[in-house]
This record gives sequence, C-alpha cells and structure tokens, in this order.
Amino acid sequence: MNTERLEKQIGFLIEVDKLKQVLRQSFLTDGQRRENDAEHSWHLALMVVMLSEYAKETVDVLKVVKMVLVHDLVEIDAGDTFAYDASGNETKEEREQQAADRIFNLLPDDWAGEVFELWNEFEARSTAEAKYATALDRFQPILLNYHAGGRTWVNHGISKEQVMDRNRHIAEGAPELWTYAKGLIEKAVQKRYLRIDSPEDG
Repeated sequence: MNTERLEKQIGFLIEVDKLKQVLRQSFLTDGQRRENDAEHSWHLALMVVMLSEYAKETVDVLKVVKMVLVHDLVEIDAGDTFAYDASGNETKEEREQQAADRIFNLLPDDWAGEVFELWNEFEARSTAEAKYATALDRFQPILLNYHAGGRTWVNHGISKEQVMDRNRHIAEGAPELWTYAKGLIEKAVQKRYLRIDSPEDG
C-alpha cells in the first residue's frame, strides 16, 4: 500500500466534507431550509442516471456522474454565487479557478489531473457529457424552486425573462427537459412565483 497516496486521498475527502456547509439559494421542496452544495451534487448524480434517456446525445453516464460530483467543489472556497447576482458573477471565474488550484491539488497527481479535466470540461460545455451535465445543473434548481412555491424567485424578485435567459441552454444537452422546464416556468408565472417583466423595467 502506498501510504502517502492514501493519505492524500483521505485528506481530500475530509476537506471536501466542507461542501455540506455551503448553502445554495434554492430551498428544499418543503420550503423549510436552503439546500447545501453536497445535497445538490447528490441530487444531480441521481438525475444523471435516472434521466439519461433524455440526453440529446449518447453519453458516458459514469463520466457525467463524476463531473457533477466534482463540479461544485470549488465553492468550498469561492462560495455559491447566485445565478442572478451580476456583480458576484463578475469575479466568479477567478475565485473558482483559485479554489480549483488549491482543492484539486490536494489529490495525488493522477487524480488531480482527472478532476481538473472533468471540471474544465463541465465549465466549457464542449462535449455531449458536459452539455448534459450542465443541462441538469440548470434543470434541478427550476424543479426545486417550483416545488418550493417559488420561494427563491419571490425573495429576489426574479422574472420569467431572467429564468428563460439563464436556462435556455438546457436544450443543448436535454431538449425534452427544456420543454418540461418551460412548462414549469409558465406555471410559475401563473402562480405568481415569477414576475413577467424584468426588475429593471419597474
């Protein structure tokens, strides 16, 4: 047994336990509390498997599972940047790159390389796997927000237009899920979970 290698792997796994402490904006479907990043990643991994028949192209499901399990680890350092926070999103890329450099390099070199590749592929949305993974990453909050009574959308005064613009690339990875999501968005408007005009329009 390579003790040094195992110690690095265990050290990484202990470090990423901190993901359980990073709160997202989305509420659980019962509306009682906000979801944390680890719960989000687990939910996505399950969705990857259960909804793979809706991927636009044939994908390597195991690779996509790995991708969604590591894609938010950077938020241990960088925090969760709210999708509709314009100023926060200006510095998001730099903060997350710094976090990736620290956290992924806790691993042995071979594992660090694989995790960097998965993370970069996810961010670039350049492959069928990445497009499917990012489609689900956008689809999942829509599900939670709708079934939690639109709590996050209402709290932040989010409009239908904002949600449509933010999430339309779901169609790149899972067109049928985008059709389903658009149906939920329309229902959310009817239930007054979403505004029908942008906040800046008054």
